[in-house]
Amino acid sequence: MKIKIDRVISIATLTVAVAALVLVLRRPQPVAPQLPPADVVANAQSYQNKIEQLEQPKSLGQSREVRLNAQEVNAAIAQAAGALSGSSTGPTGSSGSGKDLSGDLGAGEPDIKDYRVNFEGDVAKGQFLTRVAGKDVWVTLEGHLSSKDGYATLEPTKIKVGDLEIPVSLVNDQLQKRLMEQRDRLKLPESVSGIKVENGEIVLSK
Repeated sequence: MKIKIDRVISIATLTVAVAALVLVLRRPQPVAPQLPPADVVANAQSYQNKIEQLEQPKSLGQSREVRLNAQEVNAAIAQAAGALSGSSTGPTGSSGSGKDLSGDLGAGEPDIKDYRVNFEGDVAKGQFLTRVAGKDVWVTLEGHLSSKDGYATLEPTKIKVGDLEIPVSLVNDQLQKRLMEQRDRLKLPESVSGIKVENGEIVLSK
């Protein structure tokens, strides 16, 4: 009887492992649609115009803020990644030349091939394609974006690898540690004093 129970447990464990692997490798529902190249150009220009507005001098005691939607932010990411150089690419797709979004990341950093964001209510959603153990895997991260002492902060509410949701409590400490290690990249520009997500838009204040 013990042998049968052990066999059942082994089969069950293998089944769960296979199911988890399938979920990890499965492409999840995109957090944002891919924009046509013409829309990318227009939204990237809109993003730049709003940032320039924020950088303009303000009157004493006057506050200023700009609101950016997901299309504008995704277009800016695509422009920064050089994806606008190819007519067949979307806002966050690979350019076909092998260029990825890792930019000047050092050794040991994840090779990010695709990145897109979205905002729903007060939640920021980010999704990127990277390689894990030689396989392309989508990672989705949701959370609350804010600022502290001139740096952007993120309090995650959901993390998924492929279609497999990972309990935030299991990885949050490690995530926050990694964010601290990359703190210089989270420093807000001098023209930005606050950042948050509100009503499906990212709000930058001065």
